[in-house]
Amino acid sequence: MLDLKKRQSAFIELGNYLQTPDMALEGAIHKAFIYNAWFEPINTKQYLLSIASAFLSQSNLEKWTSNYNISKNLSNKNIGIIAAGNIPIICFHDVLCVLISGHKAQIKLSDKDKYLLPFILNKLIEIEPAYENQIQIVERIVQPDAIIATGSDNTGRYFEHYFGKYPNIIRKNRHSIAILEGNETDEELLALGNDIFDYFGMGCRNVSQLIIPKDFEITKLKTIWEPFKDIMEHNKYRNNLDYQRTVYLMSIKPMVDIDFINIVDNDSLGSPIACLHLKRYENKKEIDEFIESNKMQLQCIVGKDYTPFGKSQMPQLWDYADNIDTMKFLVDLY
Repeated sequence: MLDLKKRQSAFIELGNYLQTPDMALEGAIHKAFIYNAWFEPINTKQYLLSIASAFLSQSNLEKWTSNYNISKNLSNKNIGIIAAGNIPIICFHDVLCVLISGHKAQIKLSDKDKYLLPFILNKLIEIEPAYENQIQIVERIVQPDAIIATGSDNTGRYFEHYFGKYPNIIRKNRHSIAILEGNETDEELLALGNDIFDYFGMGCRNVSQLIIPKDFEITKLKTIWEPFKDIMEHNKYRNNLDYQRTVYLMSIKPMVDIDFINIVDNDSLGSPIACLHLKRYENKKEIDEFIESNKMQLQCIVGKDYTPFGKSQMPQLWDYADNIDTMKFLVDLY
C-alpha cells in the first residue's frame, strides 16, 4: 500500500528531475511548443522550475500536508479533473492535490496542452509504479465521485449543468490586478513586469489591470520594462498587439503606446492579450471600494500590502485558485 510518506517521496524525486531536465523532458517541452506556439520553451521551463521549488520540495510538502487529516492509505474515490490550457500543465496543482490526498485522478486534458502532463505523469509512475493505478488520462470523464473543473464563465455553466450533481469545484474567469502607490522603486516596477508579461499575460494570476495614482507618469514604464520588449518577437503576441492597437486607434480610444504592450484606461479587470488596463484613483477608499465590488472576480492582488511584485506567478502549495481549499475539499470526501 502506498502510504502518505511514499506519495510525498515520489513527488519530491519528481521535483528533483524537473530541476535538471534531460533530453526526454526537453523533447516533451519542444513537442508541446510545436503543438501550441504559446508554450514557449523558456516559459515552460520557468513554470516547471516553479513547480519543483514551490510545490515539490520536502519542506513545503510536509508543511502543507500537516494542515490536513490526510488518509495514510489510498482511496477508491475517482476525482475527475478538467484541465485548462492557458499555461503549460496549469492543472498540475489539482493533480498533485488528488494524488497526495490518496484519491484517483481521472484527467481530461485541454486540447491546447496534450503532451507535457502525460510525459511528467509517466515519469512519476516510473519513480513510483503504484501511481499507475491512481492516474488515468481520458477523453471523457466517466462516473466520477467528484469533479474539479477549470474554464471560462461559458464553460463553467456547461460544467455546472453536467457535473452539478457531484461534489465539485468549478472555476470560472478570474483576473489579477496590481496597485501602485506612486513611490515604488524601479526594481519593484521591473518585477511587476514579470507579473504582466510572463506566459504572455495569459494566466489568471497575470496582472491585467494596473491601478495607479491619478498623477502617476505611466510613460516611465517603457524604459523600466525595456527588458521585456523581446516579447514582440513572438508572432502570435505581435499579431494580437497590432490588432488591438488598430482597434483602439479606429475607435479613437486613448492609449499609451510603449511599443510592446497597449495600455488603455479601462475599469474592466480582464484585458485582451498584449493589452493592460489602467484605472486611476485619488484616495485609498476608492481602491478598497473597487476591490470589494470585484472580489469574486479577483484571483491575485499585487502590491506593497499584497502579493509582492514579481511573485504573482509563483504561488505556494497553499495559494489555492479562486481561494477554494482544494485539499480540504478532497479530504472531506473520505
